[in-house]
Amino acid sequence: MFASRRALTAPHSVPHETGGSDQAAGSPGLPARETTAEIAKRWLLGTAYALQPQRIGSLPHLLFWTALDLFRGRTEIPDQNRTQSRPDTFGGVVRHLNAETYMAALRLGFFPWAHCGPAKWWTREQRSVLFFPELHVSRRLRKLMRSGKYRVTFDTAFEEVVQNCAAPRAYNWHSLTWLTPRFRTLFADLNRKGHTHSYEVWNTEGELVAGGFGSVVGQVFVGESMFSREPDTSKLASMVLYAHLKKWGFAFVDARDRTPVLDKQGYRDIPRAEFEALMREHAGRSQTTGRWTATLSTAQALDVLECAPDA
Repeated sequence: MFASRRALTAPHSVPHETGGSDQAAGSPGLPARETTAEIAKRWLLGTAYALQPQRIGSLPHLLFWTALDLFRGRTEIPDQNRTQSRPDTFGGVVRHLNAETYMAALRLGFFPWAHCGPAKWWTREQRSVLFFPELHVSRRLRKLMRSGKYRVTFDTAFEEVVQNCAAPRAYNWHSLTWLTPRFRTLFADLNRKGHTHSYEVWNTEGELVAGGFGSVVGQVFVGESMFSREPDTSKLASMVLYAHLKKWGFAFVDARDRTPVLDKQGYRDIPRAEFEALMREHAGRSQTTGRWTATLSTAQALDVLECAPDA
């Protein structure tokens, strides 16, 4: 998603760690709450989203199970054996949205998400994942990566990346984002604790033109959101990220839901049972926390990937 048109300049050094347990206090660049107008817009667009033909049939079920779980006191950590078929793979209402519950749920294949109302736990019956040997890189993207036109960094502009991901798309001003202040605060805390990382693309003028962020659980990288301002820059960012993940011994990337762009990169859907088995195998393995540093140029990243180009 796009932020304001004002260019963001690359920092000269990696920001220092921010201490303290208060998430909002440690993230001065992130809004503490939405305005009344933003809340009203969210509920209006969220209602319209829920009333679309492909979703309206599940709405009564969602309202029922949400109300029931609220009455029970909500769900701290979702149970893989207690999800609902309608709405698909609903796992309960989030009791506490914090770094600990988020990471615990992530290991089980769940994630919190909501356009409006209380945050809810979800998983997927079909999960879109990328195994590095199946990665595809287009000839056009290969040429861009060889050009040296852009530089990719990790964890140098986390808040700016999240703000860009949460902002309305330039081509769709009324788009609805799930990255509300409470989620942005959560990810800022996860970033400080070394669980969530950003990746940034800078042009030759030092402007932030693309980026994204995701969370790490064991040897699995879970993509959260991306944005771009210049053609193919988000794809370039992804390839440099994949090269580092492959180099560091990661098993696969979880994108949750498939999109045409991801399909072209080599992502494919696998059944929930297979995904949960992979998570049991790889999510519990040891991982290094702390800030990441990008050590590969875009051209070097292409060499690490060693995959055949698309026609």
